[in-house]
Amino acid sequence: MKRVLIIGNSGGIGASLESEYSFRKWNCLGVSRSLHGLDFNEPETIQKTLSSIEGIFETVIIATGALTFNGYGPEKTIRSLTSQGMAEQMQINAIGPALVLSNIARLIPKDCPARIAVLSARVGSIGDNRLGGWISYRASKAALNQVVHTASIEFARSHPQLACFSLHPGTVDTPLTKQFAAGHPSSSASETAPILFNVIENCGAEDSGNFFDQNGLPVPW
Repeated sequence: MKRVLIIGNSGGIGASLESEYSFRKWNCLGVSRSLHGLDFNEPETIQKTLSSIEGIFETVIIATGALTFNGYGPEKTIRSLTSQGMAEQMQINAIGPALVLSNIARLIPKDCPARIAVLSARVGSIGDNRLGGWISYRASKAALNQVVHTASIEFARSHPQLACFSLHPGTVDTPLTKQFAAGHPSSSASETAPILFNVIENCGAEDSGNFFDQNGLPVPW
């Protein structure tokens, strides 16, 4: 039976992906802050939690992320930027996932196809940015994309059959997006999960280091 590790399985998308993989008879292991103490604001918990996990996973999904912290949400203008707000976005959306990637290699097989899918966001695309705004969130996701792309180069040397890539899930109805999704086409997490499953599991080593949307189409960096 194939195994999947989902980092952030208590969130809307992570929980739905866990249900989807279970439905397809995968052996699922989910890790979250609320249940396992994996807290990106406390970096030492990342290595501690991941070091307690045993075995090999054909797929790892990092399904974490946040738009608001302590009432600080996406900025409408750069004049609204604060150093603390931006630092918190970077910690959760870029640094935390980077530390997961730095501790994940031993859980990935070296001799068969495998995948690491990291949930990002289209607004992190520099080439696709036409509206401005959301400075901190955009920057944190752009940083995450750089981390994923760089990690994929290193993983290719030790895990030649691994696909490590960023994935934009689309606009999904979750607590994270609820107050910002008005007027934008969106889907429920349960509707999105099987679509993301197909994108993730159809990726091969030739797709490593890329950025895809929920339809499996490339997103510009």
